[in-house]
Amino acid sequence: FFKQMTAYELCLGLVGSEMCIRERFKMLLLVSVQNVDEAKQAIKGGADIVDVKNLQEALVGSAHPNIFKDVKKIAPDPIHSSLTLGVVPDQIGTVAMAVHAAGLLKATSVKVGFMKTEYNFALETLLACREALEGSNTMLIGSLFADNLIYDGGLDPSSMVDLSVEGKCDGFLIDTLVKDGRNLFDFIPESELKDMVMAAKSRGLSTALSGHLKLSDLDELARINPDIVGVRGAVCSKGDRDEGVYWEAVDHFKSELERKKVEGLKFTDNISVDKVLNQSSDDIKAEVVIDGKGKSCAGIIAALSEQISIDKTSIVEVIIPDKLNTYDVFLWAKNDNHSIMNQHTDEDGNLRILVKP
Repeated sequence: FFKQMTAYELCLGLVGSEMCIRERFKMLLLVSVQNVDEAKQAIKGGADIVDVKNLQEALVGSAHPNIFKDVKKIAPDPIHSSLTLGVVPDQIGTVAMAVHAAGLLKATSVKVGFMKTEYNFALETLLACREALEGSNTMLIGSLFADNLIYDGGLDPSSMVDLSVEGKCDGFLIDTLVKDGRNLFDFIPESELKDMVMAAKSRGLSTALSGHLKLSDLDELARINPDIVGVRGAVCSKGDRDEGVYWEAVDHFKSELERKKVEGLKFTDNISVDKVLNQSSDDIKAEVVIDGKGKSCAGIIAALSEQISIDKTSIVEVIIPDKLNTYDVFLWAKNDNHSIMNQHTDEDGNLRILVKP
């Protein structure tokens, strides 16, 4: 059963209720917390994912196991509890052991971050972590920092997609380390982040962006459309990450994020259709059908990419149960020079799109 699901769906643990099925099509809000009190505030404010970390350990580090255990106890479904290991040392066995512990703690996901590391060493570390999670449902998330290149020997964040794929990760996180007022977009432009997110989704990876993000960044984030948006300072009391997470700030950020997603949905309704054939919609017949019901956005795009890599001539119909996924499908088609021939809504309310490779 698990092998039939995408990594993104497993990462979020979204199996079962109708509410969970709806949730997986949304841009989710991850809130970083350091203790149980902050976790309670994040949950009260409506966070989808509570990410436990230790901001006092080095640049960013891992929380004590007992703190994570206590957080997990108070996080009701469908809220997900994830662990951050932060910037990991160049000690493969030590990192793999920590990842194994995350699996035993039944974390939804564990993030392994690299700063001053050679690509091949980071890859070897992630592969060891993958092996350490064998038999666990905890998802492996590779992480690079957008500001890595300001440090001598910093691993280029542009290698994130390749590193995640080769390292057999379930997804990636791009974050920042600096604390001088600069954020994610000061180091990586929107266009580059959009390409990275789309490339990852086409490989079936979950995508998360973080790094001192604020409400003023929501327009850019909505256009990039990552699966997960991670924040801390923006949802702390007085906007100060050292003041602690405050539920009203979480609630406000979540509301604004939801509003941007609705605006993005309106945008998809206005996308023009390229009728590449002078035929009525009834005359255009799909030769292959991809049923996207029960799939995440990444799962749908990955299935489309795989099908077209095998067969570059057949017309493909993709069934999309939630319009929030159409933005990425249209963007994927545009980026890869595929033609959208037709789209219509069926009697069950599913959007059906015909794609010509």
